Order: sequence, then structure tokens, then C-alpha cells
Amino acid sequence: MSFKSSPFWLAALLGTLWVSPTYAEESMLTLPSGAKVGVEVVEALAFDNTQSRYSDILLHPTTANGTTDALPEYCLLVANAQLNGDRIRITTQDATCIETHDAESAIYSGSFSASAYAEDGQYGIPCGNSDCTLAPGQSFVLTLDESIQIAAQDNPSAEINATRRQANGEGVANPIPGERPDPDQSIENPAPTEQPN
Repeated sequence: MSFKSSPFWLAALLGTLWVSPTYAEESMLTLPSGAKVGVEVVEALAFDNTQSRYSDILLHPTTANGTTDALPEYCLLVANAQLNGDRIRITTQDATCIETHDAESAIYSGSFSASAYAEDGQYGIPCGNSDCTLAPGQSFVLTLDESIQIAAQDNPSAEINATRRQANGEGVANPIPGERPDPDQSIENPAPTEQPN
């Protein structure tokens, strides 16, 4: 089983920023302690006696029963997972999220401390009868161990796109004039032609 590195997935997530032209108005991503959010793994994980722990796995938001809050749609969480008896214990480390509203976006990246709990309220996700796996599409709930407040980061692509819009005549201050013929080469004033000697 091969896993793509965390930088690969984070680069894929941040790649969506190039179509987001401006900053979002929100300056802080906040969730209270005890908030419950739905997630799923990005790639399948299989646990057994020879592979009982995975580090730096990636999770992303999804709908799940028993949630109280929601993460932005474009979000990746880095976590560790370990088999403990007949349960898989998952704890997160950090998150990188993009909040979008219409044509605006903001990047949030910071610590994110949460743990997976089963529907019975116990710590860890129970294994199935015959195997102990996690796969995309299998949602579960993370409960935040502490409140989070992650400030929005600078979005360089937003600044570039804003400059491009102004240069293309969409902004108020347009530094590049629209296309028009050179006055010296107009019909009324044609360009001079060379005369034979």
C-alpha cells in the first residue's frame, strides 16, 4: 500500500487557491472545545499485528451523525492512528483549510487537537467483526480537545489575481491602457513610407 506524502496533498489543496481571486472577510477560523466534526480518511488504512500504527495520515471533512460543527469544505487534517485492542485511536496534529465565500477565500493553517470517538461515546473507532480498516466513505466524528483559533494567512495568489484584474481593466485603477491604434498610424495620419531615391 503506497501513501502520497502530506506535502503532495497539501499542495493539491492549496492549488485551488489560484482560482480564488480575493481575500475572504473572515480573519479567524474558530471552533469551541468539545466541538464535534465529521471526517473521513483520504486513503484506506488496514490495521493488524504487523501494522498497528500509521503516522501523518490525512483526513478531510465529510458529513457524519452526531456532529455539532463543520469544517470548511476544503480542509486537510494531519493525524496519527493506532490500533489499541479492538479500537482504532486517532489524534490530529494540525489542519490546513480554505474558507471560500463567492469569489473570496482565506487560508487557515495551524494546530488542531482532536480525537476520534465512536457513536457509543468511547474513545476510538471500533473494528469490524473480521477486519480493522478505515476507508474513504467511512465517516467518523472528531471531538476537539481544546478550542481552536487559527488566524487567516496571507494569500499571495489573491494579490496576484487582484493585480491581474486591474491590469485587464476590471479594477478602478487600470495601469494598462486599452488597445487602440497608434495615432501616428491612423487612417487620417498614415505611417510615412520610404520614398525611392
